[in-house]
Amino acid sequence: MAGETYAVEVDRVVKRFGSLRALDGATLRIRRGEVYGLLGPNGAGKTTLIRALVGLVVPDGGTVTVLGRPARNLDVLARVGYMTQQAALYPDLSAEENVAFFAAIHGAHHGVREALEFVELWDRRGSVVSSLSGGMRTRCSLACVLAHKPDLLLLDEPTVGVDPLLRVQLWNRFQRMAADGTSILVSSHVMDEAERCDRLGLIRFGRLLAEGTVPELKGKAGVDRLEDAFLKLSGTGAE
Repeated sequence: MAGETYAVEVDRVVKRFGSLRALDGATLRIRRGEVYGLLGPNGAGKTTLIRALVGLVVPDGGTVTVLGRPARNLDVLARVGYMTQQAALYPDLSAEENVAFFAAIHGAHHGVREALEFVELWDRRGSVVSSLSGGMRTRCSLACVLAHKPDLLLLDEPTVGVDPLLRVQLWNRFQRMAADGTSILVSSHVMDEAERCDRLGLIRFGRLLAEGTVPELKGKAGVDRLEDAFLKLSGTGAE
């Protein structure tokens, strides 16, 4: 909705798995039409936070608001696209059949061709997914979450195992989508990808350590490299 200031608001969210606090008071806000990078090492809480946004994880404390409404609202979920780390595809179906299936789940009966063209897979639309390369399966997964034209796109380490050329192509597409008004949350532990985001949240042990643009984070840490900023702000870098 046009009046929404933030696409995502996470306020002091806590999530425990037994004695482990996967999220420990995490707080962040993602503006409409921006690419927000959630940057942190494996096990930092990135995936748990994203899963909380789509209702797959229920917080033990705090609040999660997505597109102006509480998370787990079915109307909201219809406006969200979630790309998991592992390709959620049916290997015996064609690329087009996979995209059409996921589009139909969201009530979208158009947009399949546009999504496949966007990821440059239209020419391979009839190929069975099991016959596609790893990079093509990644692109097909992206097409599956784009066909219903979500207002919010959640990407959990979308370029892991992707070759450098395809990584650049995917990031160019993400930035085009943001320019058209889509809000995008990308989790990553790759520093050069983080440089492409409008703003970053640095997360470790389920806590947001700092938030801001790349220059702001470097300035706050008093360093020239983003990696050094993360290490210093997380308390793991050398003094």
